[in-house]
Amino acid sequence: MNRFDYVRADSVDAAIRAAAGDPAARYIAGGTNLVDLMKYGVERPSLLVDITQLPLRGIEETSDGGLRLGALAGNSEVAFDARVRERYPLLSSAILAGASQQLRNAATTGGNLLQRTRCYYFYDVATPCNKREPGSGCSAIGGRTRIHAILGASDACIATHPSDMCVALAALDATVRVAGRDGERAIPFGEFHRLPGDAPERDNNLEQGEIILSVDLPPDRFGPHHTYIKLRDRLSYAFALVSVAAALRLENGAIAEARLALGGVAHRPWRKPDVEASLTGEKPGRAAFERAAAELLAGARGQGDNDFKIDLARRAIIRALGQAAAGKPQSQSHKRLEP
Repeated sequence: MNRFDYVRADSVDAAIRAAAGDPAARYIAGGTNLVDLMKYGVERPSLLVDITQLPLRGIEETSDGGLRLGALAGNSEVAFDARVRERYPLLSSAILAGASQQLRNAATTGGNLLQRTRCYYFYDVATPCNKREPGSGCSAIGGRTRIHAILGASDACIATHPSDMCVALAALDATVRVAGRDGERAIPFGEFHRLPGDAPERDNNLEQGEIILSVDLPPDRFGPHHTYIKLRDRLSYAFALVSVAAALRLENGAIAEARLALGGVAHRPWRKPDVEASLTGEKPGRAAFERAAAELLAGARGQGDNDFKIDLARRAIIRALGQAAAGKPQSQSHKRLEP
């Protein structure tokens, strides 16, 4: 681990001032991802700005009937909040599918959004990696690719986004409120994370020194018709090979609105609003769900070891939409897949 300076910010403005002028500065709260990256030598910050004392822990009602999750609200706190469980059960389920209880107790909402993408070679500083050193090459391409992307990848990077929480937030159309040197702004969740393109070193669209203030959830419209399915190599404390967040609003036996997002398959949570729109007016059933799966996975391409992910994702999408339509969400306690 490299040597670094440390400062504890006593206000949002002070935190921004400390970090904005130093490209190698990093904010730290729970530290569940950043500290690991520092130990591996992947992240080498010159300055850590401790934001744990900032007033960003609340979970509050918004004026439009939604819910505001403070950036420092703990993952466990969000998952077990009565309002989240009642109005946004998809989010609660996704959080409980991730990590371990100990990590969820330490991890924060903002930190969850800022997890670095997942790749064996990104974590191995002895190998070339365009995320660590732009222009050095991608060791994953032609290497071991079981966990890697099948959608939205580029010749520069095939890493995947690791978060479960973010898949649900993408499906729920959340908004990320941030602050920086130029004031506050709101970022639609679908525009927060990036595809790798030719700049894979950037995982998100935050500007230098910007800090996450909250994640805002719109008024809920889905009720019991949701599910979060996570398929992984072992049943606990493992990242998703494929995950699916699905939510439906049914009226008179037809789909009035649909939300569908994938995790573990791309550099960011994968969602196509046009696929969701194509389900509107359809009777829930296998034919409609198979068509949606095919459209959502259009253009998917494996790298050899991860070719299986394409069919795994197709089956998971169909299963998830079936669970959501039936109002029988996946249990995150016993892990067994529901029919």
